[in-house]
Amino acid sequence: MPISPSPSRKRGGPFGDERYLVNPDLQREVWDRILRLLQNPNPNPSFDPSSSSLLLVEPLFNPPSLQRSTDEIVFEDLGFQSLFVADSPSLVHLYEASRRDADDIASKAQCSLVVDCGFSFTHAAPVVQNFTLNYGVKRLDLGGKALTNYLKELISYRAINVMDETFIVDDAKEKLCFVSQDVPRDLQIARKPGKDNLFKCTYVLPDGIEHTRGYVKDMDKAQRYRSLQNGSSNMKSRVKETVDCQEDTDGVEDRKKTNLSKNEFNLTNERFLVPEMIFRPSDLGMDQAGLAECIVRAVHSCHPHLHPVLFESIVLTGGSTLFPGFAERLEKELRPLVRDDYQLKITTQEDCIKGVWRGGSLLASSPDFESMCVTKSEYEELGSTRCRRRFFH
Repeated sequence: MPISPSPSRKRGGPFGDERYLVNPDLQREVWDRILRLLQNPNPNPSFDPSSSSLLLVEPLFNPPSLQRSTDEIVFEDLGFQSLFVADSPSLVHLYEASRRDADDIASKAQCSLVVDCGFSFTHAAPVVQNFTLNYGVKRLDLGGKALTNYLKELISYRAINVMDETFIVDDAKEKLCFVSQDVPRDLQIARKPGKDNLFKCTYVLPDGIEHTRGYVKDMDKAQRYRSLQNGSSNMKSRVKETVDCQEDTDGVEDRKKTNLSKNEFNLTNERFLVPEMIFRPSDLGMDQAGLAECIVRAVHSCHPHLHPVLFESIVLTGGSTLFPGFAERLEKELRPLVRDDYQLKITTQEDCIKGVWRGGSLLASSPDFESMCVTKSEYEELGSTRCRRRFFH
């Protein structure tokens, strides 16, 4: 959560993430520590909260009680001069709009449908003229945290107990998981033994001596599925033979069991079944629609004149969109749900992790930023609730 003050104008940068601030005392300590580091004479001798503005990024639908706690920390404990509160979709839209071609229809209309697949939630949020239309936002209670937890359960049940190894499993997820373009086909392939199984790979746990981080034993072998996803003709024929033929009982011994003494585990169908939860939450027992339907509902919540523009300007952001094949699968799921006369265009951000920060940096650098903020004197006179109305839309 970096703060990037400008020595000339003394402004704060984007400061926040999508998780709710449920422990004000702990958050106060975290922010106080960051500010003390910034006030160290070596990195930034000119930074002073009492003469600086703060751009704070809050999650959508943040409860009023948490908003009041945040304002109290910012103005009363940290002593910032002024505050502006933004949400992730509006900042992502701002950054993407600055990069679009001026002749692009979405750029002219200043509209985007921002799909943010983050740590705790997935949001489909319509943004018009840099304002998130809250009444059109649809949320899926599923994010990167749930996917990591699901992978932990699968590995612990099938191989080795990793329920307490969140960071290691998260690393394995990021390196090995991908989005399937044809789940029934890939499930058939994942059952095959030996070299016919294009998905089987081994992840080695850190031993704390020779290597302190986990790693994939054979990355080239682990990425064989890419040939299948890219539609290689030779690979397609090989896959057809693999799927059509019966399993060779003589090759069962090729399925080598995980060597627990080497602290490693194998992954096969887990690699695509975990990201599949974003598109099929019902498989986890969640009574919610998948991502494609979530997007369609968000668009249909807006005025009909906006529908074609929003479908033509879908922007993906958040760490969970980095799974290989994510955008292609989403387009495949969306196309049957969208009118034939509507164009469908999905854009993946240049940097899905820093997109919100970059949008916030643009906003904080704009000439109108200071006038958009709520000052400490306004907060003391009007209170948190009335000041927050400035950011409500």
